Amino acid sequence: MKKKTKCYIYTRVSTAIQVDGYSLVAQKDKLRKYAEFQDMEIVGEYSDEGHSGKNIKGRQEFMRMLNDIEDGKDGVDFVLVFKLSRFGRNAADVLSSLQLMQDYGVNLICVEDGIDSSKEAGKLLISIIAAVAEMERENIRVQTMAGREQKAREGKWNGGFAPYGYKLENGELVIAEDEVEIIQIIFDRYIHTNDGINGVANYLNNHGYTKKLRQNGTIPGFSASFIKKIIDNPVYMGKIAYGRRRTEKKTGTRNETHVVEQSDFPVYEGIHEAIISEEDWDLAQEKRSKNNYMREKIHDPEHAHILSGILKCPCCGKGMYGNIAKAGRKDNKTRYYYYCKNTVNATGHKCTFRRNIEQSQIDDMLAKLITAMTKEGKFKDAIQDKIGATVDTTDLEKQLSVLNASLHQAETIKTRLEQQMDNLDVTDTHYDKKISDLQRRLDAQYDRIDEVEETRAELTKATYDEIKKYVAEHNAGMKVSNLYITQVKRKCGIEVGKNLRVATRRMDCLQGNSTTAATDLELVPSPNLPKNEDSRQPQCPEDKESAIVEALKHFKMNS
Repeated sequence: MKKKTKCYIYTRVSTAIQVDGYSLVAQKDKLRKYAEFQDMEIVGEYSDEGHSGKNIKGRQEFMRMLNDIEDGKDGVDFVLVFKLSRFGRNAADVLSSLQLMQDYGVNLICVEDGIDSSKEAGKLLISIIAAVAEMERENIRVQTMAGREQKAREGKWNGGFAPYGYKLENGELVIAEDEVEIIQIIFDRYIHTNDGINGVANYLNNHGYTKKLRQNGTIPGFSASFIKKIIDNPVYMGKIAYGRRRTEKKTGTRNETHVVEQSDFPVYEGIHEAIISEEDWDLAQEKRSKNNYMREKIHDPEHAHILSGILKCPCCGKGMYGNIAKAGRKDNKTRYYYYCKNTVNATGHKCTFRRNIEQSQIDDMLAKLITAMTKEGKFKDAIQDKIGATVDTTDLEKQLSVLNASLHQAETIKTRLEQQMDNLDVTDTHYDKKISDLQRRLDAQYDRIDEVEETRAELTKATYDEIKKYVAEHNAGMKVSNLYITQVKRKCGIEVGKNLRVATRRMDCLQGNSTTAATDLELVPSPNLPKNEDSRQPQCPEDKESAIVEALKHFKMNS
């Protein structure tokens, strides 16, 4: 009996396409009937509902399908889709995804389009149709945006949550009586007092006003950003703005976009009732233009706020975070501080602690504290064990896990390629080309398997825990530290990770063997260490050294 060909089916709909008869149910029904007619076995179904085809990001089921193909989970030969547009509407994504599938011996069949990528003309047709689908998607986007702009011209709300101060009734903006007072206070304080945006926010928070919680506003207090959005929105003077923010392509990328605020955009007369007058809105904008300036951002990649979130506020107990003060004119020195975020009232957790703690002071205090702690023997031993375990065990296990997965993947691909070679029809006019192509891909997998196995062989040398266990079992429970194992390895000419050398240097500092105390956190700069590192460390006793050497010989790490 002939073995059935295995396949996956993939379906997708966007909200705009469901009305055109391409529902998920309709797509699945068509694909199942096709698989039955072609005597194929469906071993997996993947479906993305309400996702655009403009790129593969965000399409979790599509990405899961590709991952399963890479892992060789079900040994499929084909992926069935209703139409190529369901697979994707971006030509680059379609072709790259198809190439990835074919690298693992899987081809694409578009049932409605009558395209099979395993055929000679299949990939060419897919390239052409994918380009057409991308043009169609762009046309849909242009038509949609044109419709939205026309709606704005008519003074109608364009969708989404109603701005604070309004509510939606039958798709139209109506004043929300329980929110409108806040809007009026914001504009009144900003126009008729010396308060800036932060001042208005503080006034509301300090006078018992709270914000009504809703989907697009879940913090009860008032933040400066909230006040800014209110003042800058022309909807409150009865207007509808269009294009205040636009989604633009990131330079140097193919599919990545970002939202960009626009300085110039059209404003149309709205059909909704205004909360403030146009004169008041203009006065607010005049003050905004006078007070508005771009604050220079300070970024120092060489500096790390090492206690950010760890240091606790003495008043509210919440975490304190790093902040930077720009270099002043007097000494031209940039300063770094820790401050409590809860001094900002919008979070609802008001804190009265207003002092900024200079980082250099607190870091020095911590360095002295750790220096004192290192004089305790138990603390010193614990740090030594921690350094060795982190460097030599955890990282090793992660690397082995990745290599094992890679080896499994390569073996699966090799097996599938061999099966495809066995199933080739020798009477096929293109048999020579196909067998040559499959042989080339098979050779590449053999090379990959050899490379992975060689790397894995290097990493599967005994771990520190395995050496400790062997020593204990063969020497009446003898205990040896990671540090002693490292010392013996070096004596035997066995290479140890360079990270351990760095960690050992830091350990020397913690033990107080240098003129300046330092820690793994690098609270103060590390000093220049003497060349002979091992002379300052506890040396491995002879009996333990002999036991470790025997363990290394047992694991064939030492001749």
